[in-house]
Amino acid sequence: MKKTLEIINDLREKNLIKDYAIGGAIGALKWVEPFFTRDLDVFILLTQELRNDELVVLTPIYDYLANKGYKEWIGQWLMIEGIPVEFIPALGLSQEAVEKSVIIDFEGVNTKVMTPEYLIALFLKAGRDKDIIKIKMLLEQATVDHKKLNKILDRFDLQKRFNKLGYTAE
Repeated sequence: MKKTLEIINDLREKNLIKDYAIGGAIGALKWVEPFFTRDLDVFILLTQELRNDELVVLTPIYDYLANKGYKEWIGQWLMIEGIPVEFIPALGLSQEAVEKSVIIDFEGVNTKVMTPEYLIALFLKAGRDKDIIKIKMLLEQATVDHKKLNKILDRFDLQKRFNKLGYTAE
């Protein structure tokens, strides 16, 4: 994972992406006890500004990585140092999550990870059974700023969905 994160940081240093944050299950693993996951979700802010209806082109990123020897694809994931990585352009909620992410040290590599509050909102938005389980884990195991979570849920119209799960952001 260390080498994979170094490569992702390199994308930012080479100005192929403006910024990034680790989300998804691996992002949640920063805050909760370990569980199995197979891929690394990297939410990225592109160097060019995007509109919601604009086609996103990631070719420069993939060309750069291919030139570094990363050419193996398994489904939607590009294999980087043995880790399946998905680059997800961030807009709206995920963009804010990247902008408000925290820097952590992973084996000597600074990397950005989404906070529990934004992970909860993104998992809620996805709404799959496995995402609901991760919400429960985050609420039970992570230090969640409930005021911050409530504001995020309100701003992105997710409060009712959260309440339907039997939770309240207190």
